[in-house]
Amino acid sequence: MKTVLIGSVGSSKMMLQAMIDIGFPITCVFSLDERVSENVSGYQPIHKLAEVNGIRYKKFSKINDEENIKIIKELAPDYIFVIGLSQLVKKEIIDAAKVGVVGFHPTPLPLMRGRAANVWQVLLGVHETKCSLFFIDEGMDSGDILGQEPYFIEDTDYAEDVGRKIDEAALSLFRRVLKEIKDGTINPQKQNEEDATYLLRRGPEDGIIDWNLPMKDIHTLIRAVSHPFPGAFGLYDGKHQFIIWRAEMLENKKYIGMNGQIAYIGENYIDVVCKDGLLRIIEYENVDQVKIFVGHKLR
Repeated sequence: MKTVLIGSVGSSKMMLQAMIDIGFPITCVFSLDERVSENVSGYQPIHKLAEVNGIRYKKFSKINDEENIKIIKELAPDYIFVIGLSQLVKKEIIDAAKVGVVGFHPTPLPLMRGRAANVWQVLLGVHETKCSLFFIDEGMDSGDILGQEPYFIEDTDYAEDVGRKIDEAALSLFRRVLKEIKDGTINPQKQNEEDATYLLRRGPEDGIIDWNLPMKDIHTLIRAVSHPFPGAFGLYDGKHQFIIWRAEMLENKKYIGMNGQIAYIGENYIDVVCKDGLLRIIEYENVDQVKIFVGHKLR
């Protein structure tokens, strides 16, 4: 059996390590070049792990370049694993795999296909969930499912916590599915299209806080888009970006003010009035380094 792995982030490295651990055949690894990794959150140079283990690799900037397509076609792999890659692979690459192209998604497909799945699950209040390995086809996360692994999101989890839980579930899933592929016991299951739901893209601008929302909704947004994502933010005096990375919800028995108004500035925290409580900001980034005053507003 011949296989190709294409990737650029932590989940890509986990898949490669799982392959190495169980003695899964790896013909070639395609690794995103460091020189074009600046805007890739959680980038991992997986070619280094390949090199240490004597595995053939090739760095790439754009996986769909003709040179890369030509190499993949010449390799004639049975399976291509596209794990942790934001670039969409062309049909030519999909068609190059004799059996199929395997992808990863952190939701229980066919539910929540699409973009920003980690963030959306927190925003939607999802608790019991699963990650999925599936065959990539020309649709959006719509191919046959190879396996799923459960994990649980708490109401107190931040984005980093969810990421760690996904990693733990993914590693277990990778090892199990790889063994089934290696043993020839894999049994792909078609997705039920009637159950499919779709998550639309989110941008950094979607992290702006509406201070008129209930405090729990504000806190949920902060948790969902905290590190490694761009963060939830208010605009101090309506113009200076103030990113909130971590906060606590408190009862407000003391301060009367407008929603988003700064009530108190402590040594390591800032208290902000909300419609139904007091939001204590315990980790933040004052982007423009302006002086913060009690009574001023985050809009």
